[in-house]
Amino acid sequence: MSNRATNLLLAGLVLLFVAYQATFKVNETELAIKLRFGEIVKDDYDPGLHFLVPVVNEALKFDKRVLTRNYPSEQFLTSEGKILNVDFYVKWRIADVGQYYQSTSGDEEVAARRLAEIVKDGLKGVIARRTIQQVVAAERAEFIGDILLVAGSSVDQLGIELVDVRVKKIDLPEDVLDSVFTRMRQDFARQAAQLRAEGDEQGQRIRATADRERTELLAEATRKAEKIRGEGDARAAGIYSSVYSRNPEFYAFYRSLEAYRKSLGKADDVMVLAPDSDFFRYLQQPNR
Repeated sequence: MSNRATNLLLAGLVLLFVAYQATFKVNETELAIKLRFGEIVKDDYDPGLHFLVPVVNEALKFDKRVLTRNYPSEQFLTSEGKILNVDFYVKWRIADVGQYYQSTSGDEEVAARRLAEIVKDGLKGVIARRTIQQVVAAERAEFIGDILLVAGSSVDQLGIELVDVRVKKIDLPEDVLDSVFTRMRQDFARQAAQLRAEGDEQGQRIRATADRERTELLAEATRKAEKIRGEGDARAAGIYSSVYSRNPEFYAFYRSLEAYRKSLGKADDVMVLAPDSDFFRYLQQPNR
């Protein structure tokens, strides 16, 4: 190969190297900044291919997806003065890449440590205002809202958006665990006894009311029944009196037939009457 061809090849390689050094690619999942001698000159790059001046400029890229960081157990004091061991994790992402670089030099570990301190301060304030039971039973939205309220401005200074804070586990130190559980059982037992007593009192009141209403209903029904029965008896007596006054003989005959039907012809019945008794008057004198 001649010297001319060799020089052209070397020149082409140099041009390719310079072109490679003068471009950088930003993916959909990345954020990028361009530096000029360590100073940020641009931090709002869209995904795609971009250019810079080699040696003078430098491009740094960061993950813009939500990042998760787990933290070891930390001790916090409740409003009762009890110590809780709390394991938690944090979800965050870069919100302002320029501010993020200035605050942390673009080091994710530095950002995670500073974020951990901010979240711990937030957790400390939130837990300090609650009892153990309130910490365990707290609604997630309320819990996260309180932490964000405390940590919000500090997190913004890092150029970070705090997406979520989750408590994975809450434990009591071994030396106070038994005493706390004993007190909780006593509290639950007292509440159960109070609820049972209130239930018994309400049940007795309901039964007493039901018994009184039952007595009143029976008395009213008896009164109405007696009234109706009296009216029926009075009406029957009036009908009997009216019939008797119209035809006393026929009425006496009808009553005698009723008496015969109810008294005679039953098995094992015995009647002792005189033959001339008035009871057999219509049997002895059918022509009357």
